[in-house]
Amino acid sequence: MILFMTLWMGLVILTVSKVDRRVLKSREAIKNAVLELMSEKTFDEITIQDIADRANVNRSTIYLHYTDKFDLLDKLIEEHIEEMRNIAEWACELDWIEATRIFFEYFESHYLFFSTMLASKGAPSFRSRFLEYLIGSFRSELHKEGTKDQRIDEDVMLRFIGTAYVGVVEWWITTGMPYSPAVMAQQVGLLLERHF
Repeated sequence: MILFMTLWMGLVILTVSKVDRRVLKSREAIKNAVLELMSEKTFDEITIQDIADRANVNRSTIYLHYTDKFDLLDKLIEEHIEEMRNIAEWACELDWIEATRIFFEYFESHYLFFSTMLASKGAPSFRSRFLEYLIGSFRSELHKEGTKDQRIDEDVMLRFIGTAYVGVVEWWITTGMPYSPAVMAQQVGLLLERHF
């Protein structure tokens, strides 16, 4: 929902603009189409026409929302990074195991996205953006907890923990999620507790 504020003769008028359901449905179809196509071929091989055909929309519909396929991919990635930021805002109040469970449930519920992004050679930017997001989140936790081991450089520790976390998520997703989010949360949460 988008709020517009208009100043008219000294009065502030709030206008609520709802995004049409058809628009939301088209965007979702476009995002799913690009993910499905990326699981079948490299991103470089995918055309806007391929995406339009798979999403059952016109090319012009895609261009209403995205400048090109790179913009589409970038916005799709940013949407998930932003959602993880939103989750982290309230999950940081929980213990490590419970907070980690929430994230693994998120990864599970968005399996198509994460499996495609982590397995695809056409989206290396996701892995690096995911890692940078994690390092930032862990840095905030480290400063909040104030239990830093003075023998270990902060950047080295955060890169080590972030890279390990991305690796575990990648392994879990690409092997078909052999353990439940609760089991993964228990294991990963215990590992995180040791470092924070």
